[in-house]
Amino acid sequence: MKKIIISVTVIGALLASYSCKDTTGEQKVLTKEVVFKKEGALTIKKATNDSLVAQIDIEFADSEYQTQTGLMYRKSMQNDRGMLFLFEKEEPRSFYMKNTEFGLDIIYIDSKRKIVSIQKNAKPLNKTSLPSEGVCQYVLEINAGLSDSWGIEKGDKVSWTKD
Repeated sequence: MKKIIISVTVIGALLASYSCKDTTGEQKVLTKEVVFKKEGALTIKKATNDSLVAQIDIEFADSEYQTQTGLMYRKSMQNDRGMLFLFEKEEPRSFYMKNTEFGLDIIYIDSKRKIVSIQKNAKPLNKTSLPSEGVCQYVLEINAGLSDSWGIEKGDKVSWTKD
């Protein structure tokens, strides 16, 4: 009987020491970096003379999760890329930069694929609402400053293709 009690005590002590492991140490958070995946091409043309303003590769945000997440949690984006948000209906929209780590120009586009308004140089990680100036059905996000450097204006036309 004494051997059984000693064995139970030893096993109990071993289990207790295992379960009391120090859990206050540093924990690693494993997250997979979100990388750009080309899903189509987008072209912007001047409203006045149909001349080419820019052509970029795009990712589409067309599911609930994608439209809620957008470019959040990414470190940067190349200047020849963007994200196009596709919505089912045309209405006033508003975006913000929460959890977006780099500046963006947010371009609001109506159902006829004409630029309604541009929110330029949206600040990283800012929760301020950035509304469209009218109803829109699509929203294009590109790197901050590109709309000025490319000369994109309200009224310019946008078209895209899916790969």
